Amino acid sequence: MLGDAVARARRESPFLGWALDREPDLAENLRAALADPLAVAAAFDADSVAQALRRERRRLALIVALGDLSGAYTFERVVAVLTQFADGALHRAIAAAIDERVSGAPPIGFAAIALGKQGSGELNYSSDIDPIFLFDPATLPHRANEDAQQAAIRIGKRVVELLQARDANGYVLRVDLRLRPSSEVTPIALPVDAAISYYESQALPWERAAFIRARAAAGDKALGERFLAAIRPFVWRRALDFGTIAEVRSITRRIRDHHAQGQAFGAGYDLKRGRGGIREIEFFAQTHQLIHGGRDPALRAPATLDALGLLAAAGWIDAADARALADAYRLLRTIEHRVQMIDDRQTHALPASDSLDRVARLHGLADGGALLALLAPHVDRVGRIYDAIEPEEDSGMPEDGDRLRARLEAAGFADAEVAVRRVEEWRSGSYPALRSPTARAALEAVLPGLMQALGGAADPGQALIRLDKLLARLPSAINFLRLLEAQPPLARLLGNILSHAPTLADVLGRRIELLDGLIDASALEPVPDVATLTAEMRGRERQDYERQLDHVRRMVNEKRFALGAQIIAGASDPLSVSAGYARVAEAAIGVLGDATVAEFALRHGKVPGSELVVLALGRLGGAALTHASDLDLVYLFTGDHAVESDGEKPLGAVHYYNRLAQRLTAALSVPTASGPLYPVDTRLRPSGAQGPLVVSLEGFRRYQQESAWTWEHMALTRARPVYGSPEAIAAVQSVIDAVLAGARPVRDIVADAVAMRAEMRAHKPPQGPLDAKLLDGGLVDLEFAVHTLQLVHRIGFTPDLRAAIGALAEAGLMAPTLVRAHDVLTRLLVTLRLVAPDADAPAEPTRALVAQALDLPDWPAVLETLAATRQEVGAAWRGVAGEGD
Repeated sequence: MLGDAVARARRESPFLGWALDREPDLAENLRAALADPLAVAAAFDADSVAQALRRERRRLALIVALGDLSGAYTFERVVAVLTQFADGALHRAIAAAIDERVSGAPPIGFAAIALGKQGSGELNYSSDIDPIFLFDPATLPHRANEDAQQAAIRIGKRVVELLQARDANGYVLRVDLRLRPSSEVTPIALPVDAAISYYESQALPWERAAFIRARAAAGDKALGERFLAAIRPFVWRRALDFGTIAEVRSITRRIRDHHAQGQAFGAGYDLKRGRGGIREIEFFAQTHQLIHGGRDPALRAPATLDALGLLAAAGWIDAADARALADAYRLLRTIEHRVQMIDDRQTHALPASDSLDRVARLHGLADGGALLALLAPHVDRVGRIYDAIEPEEDSGMPEDGDRLRARLEAAGFADAEVAVRRVEEWRSGSYPALRSPTARAALEAVLPGLMQALGGAADPGQALIRLDKLLARLPSAINFLRLLEAQPPLARLLGNILSHAPTLADVLGRRIELLDGLIDASALEPVPDVATLTAEMRGRERQDYERQLDHVRRMVNEKRFALGAQIIAGASDPLSVSAGYARVAEAAIGVLGDATVAEFALRHGKVPGSELVVLALGRLGGAALTHASDLDLVYLFTGDHAVESDGEKPLGAVHYYNRLAQRLTAALSVPTASGPLYPVDTRLRPSGAQGPLVVSLEGFRRYQQESAWTWEHMALTRARPVYGSPEAIAAVQSVIDAVLAGARPVRDIVADAVAMRAEMRAHKPPQGPLDAKLLDGGLVDLEFAVHTLQLVHRIGFTPDLRAAIGALAEAGLMAPTLVRAHDVLTRLLVTLRLVAPDADAPAEPTRALVAQALDLPDWPAVLETLAATRQEVGAAWRGVAGEGD
């Protein structure tokens, strides 16, 4: 038998033939070598540990192969010898790495925890080892000029180098360190206490399964044993709650890796990952161990064959199934070794055609057909037994790759493969929000309805991408998922938001609780008037200042999000939504203005006969905001600027109101725990950014009547007081009315407006081809035309741009059709701020939504209408500017 084994090895395996040529003494004394392979492999002199280990590994690989091929070694003997060598090599590499840094130091304070097949004593013929390196900062030997962490990392790197480096004698072992916690960001050696803390609080389900086979294999074994004892409750849980069962089911289902080649039995079949393969046997055993091993320590055997026997003896699995799985395991692993012996490569797949015949002949069979015939009944039996631990299909989303793909295709995902990968990523628990068993249970509960909703959205692929980004950013997803489970219509609306609206999707990623505001059906109705909104924002109970800021932020952000959702849902006209945005902002100014004034007065009192007035300009003045609008504000105060406040710490009126306005600006703009509110722009105040933040009403009147430029008077045409007492608001409005009516410097308004528009065009170009605001013939041109006519003819003054156009049309100064032009451009601007903030053409599925928002039949009609509208507005502006076509 030995002679036949040597002949087969030379004939069929290039690697074994090479080894036989390098070790002629072993072939001549093979029986002695087989009796004590580790001792014989090590019986020579070497200049270094690395050289010795590489030679030993080559010799041992030859001895084990010939023992295996000749039948002198059982499968159990083969894997035991390979594991013993790996343990010893790893230990010697650790000892050498430590000694190189601190001569004569013992190998303490650094441990290797073996996982995978090394941990269970079942190492492959040509296999990686998968250790976790741990160190104890208190006992690890290290140089005086380095800390323990640096030393441990350097020791770990040196260990890997000693084992993996190749020379003429080959290599020792491939080392894979990716099974350590968060391997993409953590160092290769972990402090033992930090590792214990991780496994006690953050570890994932697959890590529980991995630690069934964990073993302190090398280095400071006492340190390794202390670590394993500390995390044992993490691996072996006595109480099996719903979340734990869900974890186990998830592991057993996902282990069928339908994305790897080699699922179909035949040439190319993956002995490890294929259906009915090695991994299914291992996970069949480990699943039952996880379920029952918490209460029965006798079942905690790391080796697969031992575990199958113990589970059968305890009555947890059928004895005949256990025998069939054990027989299949031995055969599949043995053929896996044959495949690896050919070229000493870590491969698990049967080769194709002629190469398959070589594997068969190495095993002593006639050809590849005979090998497949030998394997087929075992693979089939394993597959059927493993299928039995899959729970019956219920209303949940399948975890098997093929069934999941089919389900997602049926839901509407054109690229179901991408959708499958995303779902598997969520299920893996790699996102912080989905790490806990409770979060994954909530995910499984909502997945069927959620994926159906996303699949039915206008752009399922885009919705999926944005949902994935949202989940990746969340600290916790439990409440979000439970909300979607309890409110199926909300999942459909979410699908549309994620399909169409990157602006809302980004906001939702930062403030997931905004989704709560869509539960009530009234969320898709127009927001109420300012007085009602103000009462809601004040709240029923008096709140301290900080709580008031948070409360207003929550309400405003909820209202703004709901208003955006109305457009996405097709529930409201964008013109109505734009007005709603403005009412929400005005109410927030009122509530926060009162709160800030009251808070400021606690220390500084009030200025007798005086008060703060907030003047809105721009889009807020015109009561027509977008989701992205900032607030253009001017702060004024009434009364005598020379009066002092009456509080504990009195301030002069100018100083008082400037500080108060700063406080109000912060209240409106600075983010709190409840999120941001609005950007505030105060550059339209008298003298611009160089002037004081607040001016008296008298100073404002004097500036506007004596010094203001044309552009400031154009801005004043949309001025609207939004905060102050009725008397103060009337006083401010009286000044504005007088200025607009003619109490202002004589200017060449048309020439100034033309110059301003040219400067704006040069320094503020359109953002994209659909920029309804800045494109020639866009809203800015329309505003310039309206405001120029208002100032020149002193009629049509109203902050509402649409109403102003109507008034000018009645006076014969503008075409009545410009009202519709305003509506087209405003609807487009408000909608695109949500769905295409870059003002570029949105994705194909979103174009229908834009057309619907503009009350047009399709996207070509949108482009045609925009072009015609721009021509009309451009002509109107050129007419006002005195320019020809």
